[in-house]
Amino acid sequence: MTEDVERTPGAGPSHRAVEIGVAIATIVFALIIIYGSIQAGINWGVEGPRAGFFPFYVGLIILGASVVNLVQIFSGLTKDGLFADWSQLRQVLSVVIPAAIYVALIPWIGIYVASALLIGVFMKWLGGYGWPLVLVISIGVLLVTFVVFERWFLVPLPKGPVEQFLGF
Repeated sequence: MTEDVERTPGAGPSHRAVEIGVAIATIVFALIIIYGSIQAGINWGVEGPRAGFFPFYVGLIILGASVVNLVQIFSGLTKDGLFADWSQLRQVLSVVIPAAIYVALIPWIGIYVASALLIGVFMKWLGGYGWPLVLVISIGVLLVTFVVFERWFLVPLPKGPVEQFLGF
């Protein structure tokens, strides 16, 4: 089933708007890389290239590619139309936002509790599963992960106050 996204104008952001936003974001990203590289040193020292040498040139490549994209957008070489409708973007954000919160929580509450919460949120909110199954799966995955990484592979993962309280 194919859907003609151009028949619903105004139902979401246009390709042009999204491409301009991405191009500007990557230009800012490139400028941050270039600035940090210059501070670290982009020349050669007695031991070889300094810390900022390679990131500087990567930043220049990103900057160049982003400027080319921006020029193409404003010259009309790119197709305009609907990028995605708002309901599609809501579906994407329903995964991206909890994942970003998960990553932000790991340093504070540890990977095990954060992972159990993420699995629980996805199962309950997006999957509609009942609380008993959500709790069993969330806690089960956290226990299996702990045994596999901490006990078998001897790889310590970030722990939070709950794991420290329980003596893990």
